[in-house]
Amino acid sequence: MDLKSLLDPAPPPLTLSAALFLDFDGTLVAFAKHPQDVRVDDWVVPTLRGLQRTLEGALAIVSGRPLHSIDAFLAPLVLPAAGAHGAERRDAAGRIERRAAEPPAGIVGCAHELVARHDGLLLEPKPSGFAFHFRLRPELGGMCRETLAAALAREPDAALGWELLEGHCVYELKQRAVSKGHAVEAFLAEPAFAGRMPVFVGDDVTDEDGIRVAQAAGGFGIRVGAGLSQARYRLADIDAVASWLQRAAPAGRRSA
Repeated sequence: MDLKSLLDPAPPPLTLSAALFLDFDGTLVAFAKHPQDVRVDDWVVPTLRGLQRTLEGALAIVSGRPLHSIDAFLAPLVLPAAGAHGAERRDAAGRIERRAAEPPAGIVGCAHELVARHDGLLLEPKPSGFAFHFRLRPELGGMCRETLAAALAREPDAALGWELLEGHCVYELKQRAVSKGHAVEAFLAEPAFAGRMPVFVGDDVTDEDGIRVAQAAGGFGIRVGAGLSQARYRLADIDAVASWLQRAAPAGRRSA
């Protein structure tokens, strides 16, 4: 862990006036070799249900995963959520908005070629983009990044509308017009979230836009794990996230 990570303070207790925004992978669940194989621990759903009541509905999941994937893992709970980095968003009333766009064909073809040439790479299509996973072949990460970036640069004007984000052993292709930050701004304009102190909890660079918006709106961000971040606070890992959340949601506490 870097020196800044060691010096960052733990967050204050979550208050009843908060609007809480949570990433999913790396924040609520540990990473797995394949995205569909993550395990949702027993504390997650009851804790989120308790927080939803405590915060009077001002709780949303903001993730790179599509909405249908978030819902499947958190069933039977259905929360306000932004999926695919904000390309789709379900508001507090259950309405879903989508910003559909076809990613540039050249970079999609390049990603398929990399997967065909190298065992262990995985291409995960998403609404308006994709996730390119190299968790099983971390030694190929640099080569894949350079290859995908070059493919994006070759597409006429594509880089104006699309960008590659690097997460934990994944490269995400997404529209520049959508982000976790824009999703948080949209939630904060809703009655269920408006006037509350925004708190964003996430574990990597894909969460920094959400953290930035929360802090600009008078709230704070929490970085989970190591790594540089603009977040004011830090929690060491998912277990620390669980403990912090459960203090504000008694119904979600683990049984002794």
